[in-house]
Amino acid sequence: MDTQLIHQFIKNALAEDVGDGDHTSLSTIPPGTQGKAKLIIKEDGVLAGVELALEIFKEVDAELKVDVLLQDGVAVKVGDIALTVSGSTHAILIAERLVLNCMQRMSGIATKTHRIVSLLKTTKTKILDTRKTTPGLRYLEKWAVRIGGGVNHRIGLYDMILIKDNHVDYAGGISNAITAAKKYLINKNKSLQIEIEVRNLEELSQVLAIGGVDRIMLDNFSFENLRAAVKLIDGKFITEASGGITEENVAEYAACGVDFISMGALTHSVKSLDMSLKAY
Repeated sequence: MDTQLIHQFIKNALAEDVGDGDHTSLSTIPPGTQGKAKLIIKEDGVLAGVELALEIFKEVDAELKVDVLLQDGVAVKVGDIALTVSGSTHAILIAERLVLNCMQRMSGIATKTHRIVSLLKTTKTKILDTRKTTPGLRYLEKWAVRIGGGVNHRIGLYDMILIKDNHVDYAGGISNAITAAKKYLINKNKSLQIEIEVRNLEELSQVLAIGGVDRIMLDNFSFENLRAAVKLIDGKFITEASGGITEENVAEYAACGVDFISMGALTHSVKSLDMSLKAY
């Protein structure tokens, strides 16, 4: 866990929510009131965000006592209690929504990722996330993918060179794009992997002739062409399939023999896992 990044996220999220005070709690509950609450799972899935919740409670009030009953990554069912928290009622109520928003979102992502990983357990193919994340929540969403058994692709624009179709078109072709990327890394004294997206077998042939990359992304290929592409690449480069891949067809894509499948759906359109924090 990147504690500096996490603490900045929590501070920003609390500032957005609390403003100049939780006036509902301040007006209805006497100062110093103590209470307890339990986090109840209301939908089957994979739990994620417990470790983050601990940091949120600590940031709101270091005196809050949290007992973790279920850890990140475990399968949960309706009625399970993930954790309990006790201490200042005002602090519990301030932390409540941020804890739930984060854990519900992260658990939804972990649940979907786990389902897809399970579909591919008899293959060599691993599932990758993408940059199709909620602004400001990328770290949390990619963390949830890992909890669900998936693999993180690049974190942002800074940690890999990924030459996509627009880059190729703007650069004036595949050869120009690859040559320029390699020259850039030398000039900037940077060590980054280079991946290039290809849209068809003709573009793949150009990449194979030029070389100089670490990974080839095969975008929106038919199953027939994907199998042909994997055969042409013949293990010389890491292969990644992307584009139009869903939970329903992911196993068929994996059967084509690619090393990775990237799915934006892991993060951009996932359903949150239902849960609530209730006083007891």
